[in-house]
Amino acid sequence: MRCFARLLLPALFWMPAAHAVTGISVEIGQIESDAGAARDVSLNYTLAKSASGISPLSLKAQVKTPDDAQWSDFSFSCASLNNPSPDEWHCRDGRLVSRPLSIPFELKISAGNVQGRQRIGARVSLKDASFNDEAGLHAGENVTGSVTMDLQQSAESGNWQWQAEIDWQSGEVFWQPFYFASGGHGFRANGSFSSQTVGIDSATLMLKDVGQAVLKGIWQRDAGRFSDVSIETGMLDLAALYPLILKPLLEKTAYSDLDVAGRGSIRLEMQGNDFRAFRLELQDVDMDDNNGKFAFYKLNASIPWSYDAANDLRLAYEGGHLLRIPLGRASLTARSNRYSLTAPRLRFPILDGALVVSDVSAAWVNRRWHWHLRADLEPFTMGELTHALGWPRMEGKATASIPMVTYSNGYLTTDGAMHFSVFGGDISVHNLTMRDPLGIGPRLNADLRMRNLDLGSVTRTFSFGSIEGKLDGDVRDLQLVNWQPVHFDADLRSSPGSYRKKISQRAVENISALGGAGAVAAIQRSVLRFFEEFNYSALGLSCKLRGDVCEMGGVSSTPQGYVIVKGSGVPAITVLGYNERVSWNELLERLKRVTAGNTQAVVR
Repeated sequence: MRCFARLLLPALFWMPAAHAVTGISVEIGQIESDAGAARDVSLNYTLAKSASGISPLSLKAQVKTPDDAQWSDFSFSCASLNNPSPDEWHCRDGRLVSRPLSIPFELKISAGNVQGRQRIGARVSLKDASFNDEAGLHAGENVTGSVTMDLQQSAESGNWQWQAEIDWQSGEVFWQPFYFASGGHGFRANGSFSSQTVGIDSATLMLKDVGQAVLKGIWQRDAGRFSDVSIETGMLDLAALYPLILKPLLEKTAYSDLDVAGRGSIRLEMQGNDFRAFRLELQDVDMDDNNGKFAFYKLNASIPWSYDAANDLRLAYEGGHLLRIPLGRASLTARSNRYSLTAPRLRFPILDGALVVSDVSAAWVNRRWHWHLRADLEPFTMGELTHALGWPRMEGKATASIPMVTYSNGYLTTDGAMHFSVFGGDISVHNLTMRDPLGIGPRLNADLRMRNLDLGSVTRTFSFGSIEGKLDGDVRDLQLVNWQPVHFDADLRSSPGSYRKKISQRAVENISALGGAGAVAAIQRSVLRFFEEFNYSALGLSCKLRGDVCEMGGVSSTPQGYVIVKGSGVPAITVLGYNERVSWNELLERLKRVTAGNTQAVVR
């Protein structure tokens, strides 16, 4: 294509206009270059001017790039072309047409010598232009605007000074991954270039309703990369910036579906491939994840960083939530020193308590964050937590002290246990690890230990029917993927010891329903069906979850199944289960039905 241009342009603009020649017609069979090929090239240019001084130009060909399998029709025309001065050409009513595009345009080109400087200028105006590619990655409709370029060469150095401006007035454009529904955007830049570099003295991008950003830097032509780059924005409207620019870039992250409001600015300096300075400012930012994972309200931040000096960081917010757990007002400070971050103490109000972290130490190594801290959970009311999570209300207080929390390579691990005092007993969480807790597919592993829970409080909370006694439980090797269980070994059983052990008729019916259609309660229809409660010596239920299948068990096994409730004394009750393999989803549905009071008695 470059050969094509070098052949035709001299003939087009500088061929002597002999009086006997009224036009130029050029036919070329085929032209090939590294950029592509053209065939059946036909150029027509009328030299004779009309009374208005206008000359027409048309070029037709078939073209294809190295990646194209087929030839495409291509045409370029100027319905009117004139040359008002020796160094100026003006194409009106121009049109560029090929399979992926249709671009009406007006073109002005000028060239000359101004005060010893070679100068070339061009301005292209588009009106209702359209384009697309076969891959669907780039497309535009009704694009109207202009592109202006000016080049001047220094007589002394031979280097060029340049200026460019884009005025995008209207039309929609999709340029993977960004979609601009309308115009109103602009770009201005100036600088210089030589055989080795392209210098950008100032490049200003103006986005409608968002704000503007200024870039300065040097492009190393041989290396194909920037050096000495700085980017600085004014205060940007984040409500407009997020859907236009940030959301497409964050599509496969935990921040891909947010509602954002407020203002922010950023400043960045780089030398070669290395960051030298950074500053992020946020003013009254509201950020709410539509998937319900987190939210922060009235977030204000000043986060400076420098390779050469230590800086103090400040962040504060009025409220929010994390995984639906309410967050109170917080004001946090830390200190950065090159690639490390430290904070002696940070307090995050949660519900009516707080999470206090201390001895925070973080480092950016191999393009990943690695950090550790100590954590203490100030007592908060379980009733507040269960209400926030939409669970049945639980009484009691929860507290925890974790000697060490470590995050490295996307994994969060704990050294120590979290303890909760609920239902008159204790629940502890051990060996807690998490991977990408706010990511697309978070994973959690833990072991749970429950001791001496008051069964009366538990069953009243979940509307299960009355059971008097105490409950122990262990959940080993719990694995959650995207907060859904896929693996665990759970064992719930009555606590050892001497205490009152009674179970109501309704609780018997609900336990029987949990055991499925094959479960039976050994109640003599003639007599025991009239009792409201029964004695038992032991109760228990176990589940080994693997994928979506739960292998069920009880306090003991029978040739046909397992014992869920073992009767004792008079009146006594025994509940048997026969379904040893149950779908996890079906078991959850049974739990929902029995706690909602919708079960029917399965009594024999």
